[in-house]
Amino acid sequence: MIQNVLRSIGGVANYGIISICLFFTVFITAVVLSLRMNRQFLKRMESLPLDSDEPSTHPVLTPGTKGDLRHE
Repeated sequence: MIQNVLRSIGGVANYGIISICLFFTVFITAVVLSLRMNRQFLKRMESLPLDSDEPSTHPVLTPGTKGDLRHE
């Protein structure tokens, strides 16, 4: 049944070609943009989750607050 439906659609082979070209265009664009990124910015962003210069102000994440578990 699916074969009959696909045969009745005119130019169905073009959709595969268009989708592959679109995929490679997006992929190549993502690779080029990632290679052109600022190296200092990347270094700062990769260490950001590990920086603990600021104390946590969230009640659940602050050590020593066992009873304050509010959900807002």
